Amino acid sequence: MNNWKKYIDIARPSHWVKHIFILPGIILAFLLIRRPDMSFIPALISGLISACFLASANYVLNEWIDARFDRFHPLKKHRPAAAGEIKAAVVIPEYLIFVSSGLYFAARVNIGYLWAGAFFVTVALLYNVPPLRLKDCVFLDVITESINNPIRLAFGWLMVDSTTIPPLSLMILYWFGGAFLMTTKRLAEYRYMKTGNRLADLQSYRSSFKKYTENNLLLSAFLYGLLSSFMIATFLIKYRNEYLFVYPVFALLFTYYLALGLRPISAAQSPEKLYKDRGLVIIIVLLATVLFICTYKDIPIASRIVGIDQKAINYKFWE
Repeated sequence: MNNWKKYIDIARPSHWVKHIFILPGIILAFLLIRRPDMSFIPALISGLISACFLASANYVLNEWIDARFDRFHPLKKHRPAAAGEIKAAVVIPEYLIFVSSGLYFAARVNIGYLWAGAFFVTVALLYNVPPLRLKDCVFLDVITESINNPIRLAFGWLMVDSTTIPPLSLMILYWFGGAFLMTTKRLAEYRYMKTGNRLADLQSYRSSFKKYTENNLLLSAFLYGLLSSFMIATFLIKYRNEYLFVYPVFALLFTYYLALGLRPISAAQSPEKLYKDRGLVIIIVLLATVLFICTYKDIPIASRIVGIDQKAINYKFWE
């Protein structure tokens, strides 16, 4: 691999697909605020560029600091930094260029987006950099890493509207939903390494795995799933009774993802490749379809089931 390609590789542009979590923020802000025009398009473009640059900054930081630990992982040991092919004299300027460029484009969106971008960078520093390095702290590693999900939700929302923020229930849903995804990923890694009798390597790769077990990972994933599930119900039913019928598809999505994590060789270990899983894609398309129908189609029986008339109460979505 040419030297310049190695430095592009550690920025992981292939992982930008994770910014799919921004999309619901854009869609929900557009639907709930109901902007009458498309004036948010310039902010959308700048915001997406900013999110990608900031994510790459975090990946560069992660790759460089984790190089000596990644050598114990059967897959990550082939990364350029773990293989000793990356130099600090290039990595540090690369990181600073990505951060400054990301924050520049964030400022072009609005001040709220800039603050969210700065928080995104700060969380990565707390997560990766010693002496705090929260990624080595059992359970705190998941809680910290999953903060990126509500930040991405806020990114999408703030591209559309700079005067409000997403509902708190939605932010917490994204946080615990992210914790569920990250814990399932760790469960998949644990089971994979255990099958190959390489738990010692896994613990050298990530200190938190010294205290993780298959049981506490599965139970914590279940806990995060329940907490995010409650927030899903809170948001869906508060905003529109018809969303009651969306909830079972969310439950199916969580169940399917956990099933992925329990497979011997699990796609959950590489979230950026999940789009290749046909079953997951089908469920997501089904979810989007049901959500669209329930947004624009009144279903009278939904009000009778829920027992709440939102039109009479006149909720404001940001309260």
